[in-house]
Amino acid sequence: MVDFGFSINKDRQIDFDNADRRIIEYVAKEESTIAICLICGACTATCSAGNFTDFNIRKITNMIRVGEIENLKEEIKKCMLCGKCQLVCPRGVNTRNIILKINEAIKIFHE
Repeated sequence: MVDFGFSINKDRQIDFDNADRRIIEYVAKEESTIAICLICGACTATCSAGNFTDFNIRKITNMIRVGEIENLKEEIKKCMLCGKCQLVCPRGVNTRNIILKINEAIKIFHE
């Protein structure tokens, strides 16, 4: 076999029909402000944990919306629950409570 120096990347299509929507549905039921989140990134820009780790609340919010929850448990542990993200949110999303509800949903559905 000849090595041409490149490889084929893993398929990045999102199968919404088979996506695990339990976490986003649980969080939306418990904390309705997630529905008004624009995923603008203001929360990520001010995040204290993001300065020391690769924590990204915008990425987490997007992950649960599309049902990609494989690495969610490890990502969510990086949050320090400082509340800075909630202070800068232009829509007034209760991000601290969303993080707590995601933790609850992980314990309910994935442990």
